[in-house]
Formats: sequence, C-alpha cells, structure tokens
Amino acid sequence: MSKTGNAVKIFNEYALQYEAKYMNVDAYSPSLDVFCKLLPKSEATVLELACGPGNITKYLLQKQPTLQILATDLSENMLNLAARNNPKANTQKLDCKDIKKLEKRFDALVCGFGLPYLSKEETKRLITDAAEVLNSKGVLYLSTMEGNYADSGYVGPSSDPEKKELYTFYHEAPYLLKTLEKSGFNNVIVDRIQHSETETDLIIIAQK
Repeated sequence: MSKTGNAVKIFNEYALQYEAKYMNVDAYSPSLDVFCKLLPKSEATVLELACGPGNITKYLLQKQPTLQILATDLSENMLNLAARNNPKANTQKLDCKDIKKLEKRFDALVCGFGLPYLSKEETKRLITDAAEVLNSKGVLYLSTMEGNYADSGYVGPSSDPEKKELYTFYHEAPYLLKTLEKSGFNNVIVDRIQHSETETDLIIIAQK
C-alpha cells in the first residue's frame, strides 16, 4: 500500500478520535486571524486541503460566515465529519496533489497539517500548484511539523501514538520559503508554536 493510501486508511479508522482531539484550534487562532485579515473580500472563495473533521473550516466560518469554503480530503470518514460540523461549507473528496484538476480559481488556500503526509517534492509541487489556482492577491496558509527532513519516518497516529503505522514527513522552513518565493508569493509571515524541546509547529502565510 502506498504512503498516501495508508494515511487515508488510518484517518478513516481514527476520524472520530481525531475530531475529539483537534476540533479546538485555539492554539492556531492568532495565525488564522491574520489569514482572515489578508483575505481580499468577505465572500472570498477558500479551498481547504486535508480538511480532516473540518476544524479549521469551522473556525474560519465562525470568524467570517460569508466565506465560500470548499473543504476537501481523501478520507471519506473525515469528509462526513467535516460536512456535519460545517453544514454551510461544500465538501469534496480530493487528493491535495490534484488541485489543478478542479479547474477553478480561489481567493485563498488552506492546508493545515497536510504537509506531514507529503514528501518534499510533493510539497514543492503543491506550492507551485497553489500559485496557479489562486487569484491575484490570493492567500496561502500552510502549517506542518517542523524538523529535519531526514528524520521523516513511520510514527503512530497522534490519537494512538503507540501504533507506528503512519509515515510522517518533517519539513524545513528554508526550502518552503524558497519555493514560495520562486512561485511568486510575497508578504510572507512565519510563526512557530513550540510544544516541547523536540516538537515545533511551523505556520506560514503567504500572499501572491
């Protein structure tokens, strides 16, 4: 089974546990608020990738109820939860590596913790694809676990860390920032949340 297929299998299995643990996104509210302020209009069209149970979409709609959000994921169980938690949002099954297949343009794109399941090359392509599907002044929000890419490997899902089945990629800020610059993004904002000496979340907001 591919790494992607395995991740989908695990997230289908642990969807409810993930929802119970991660629906509250207060720790990320400062960066999400910055993202909202950068949106070009109150009815902005937003594409969310790897939406999980719809935790970020829910927060965004609470802040700006007029946003037009398409929340996507490969896990059907996660999508069902996202739809239940966000009846005003649209949901669709989508691999975040296939965003250009939507043949639509958006004012903003959000990928909250989807990068840990994408390789460095896949992540670079996601950024370049995002630049193509975003409108002028479009905003990109990325969050991931920061660390040495060489340390990527199999770990347990966060809802059951003893089950070491999920291949997790760690990403480094320098190459992400370089890729963003090459793809035409500017006005880049970088934030970090330190959970422990060895666990850091990296958040990047960039605008075309």
